[in-house]
Amino acid sequence: MLLQKWFYTFFIILLLSSCYQQEKKCSDFKKGTFEYQTFLNGDLITTRFVRNDSIEIDYFQNKVDTSSIRWVNNCECILKNLNPKKRSEEKPLHIKILTTNKNQYTFEYGLVGTSKKAKGTITKIN
Repeated sequence: MLLQKWFYTFFIILLLSSCYQQEKKCSDFKKGTFEYQTFLNGDLITTRFVRNDSIEIDYFQNKVDTSSIRWVNNCECILKNLNPKKRSEEKPLHIKILTTNKNQYTFEYGLVGTSKKAKGTITKIN
């Protein structure tokens, strides 16, 4: 009997916790200064970017690049490079914020029109 009560209690807690979904605060990340770290050819590199309502300016390996940003909804946007130097830079990038937590968000991204996606984490520094 005690085991049965414990099982039901555990089941109810599991059911309730699986239904809980943390609120995303995507609007906190529409403007500001951000950093993204990734490995490139075995080296950890950092990209810093500044985002406002319609423009994102990226600072990467002593280069500056500017993209327009269009918010599709509160948690998804499309980035389009304003000055592409290569054909590969002409395709827009779709970004979707998956989770938010204080000064960070986890996102997935990929070229518009392709199914290949990657994930990353961005930190807001200002």
